[in-house]
Amino acid sequence: MQCPIDGTQLVISERQGVEIDYCPQCRGVWLDRGELDKIIDRSHTQSPPPPPHGGNDRGYSEKPRKKKRGGFLEELFDF
Repeated sequence: MQCPIDGTQLVISERQGVEIDYCPQCRGVWLDRGELDKIIDRSHTQSPPPPPHGGNDRGYSEKPRKKKRGGFLEELFDF
């Protein structure tokens, strides 16, 4: 299958049992029906549990951390 953006031949990769089509040139990712749902479901089951509420030992709240770019999709793709 050709990339709809630049016409490059798409590469098929399997990650966690989900077949993913991606373009090595523009790095676009295309999913078939239901594949995004599978990825989301599997990312929830593999996420670490959230930290307990109640603050820290020193009595002040920690500054919010910036979210890492990529999120759960970054773990699926290694290109």
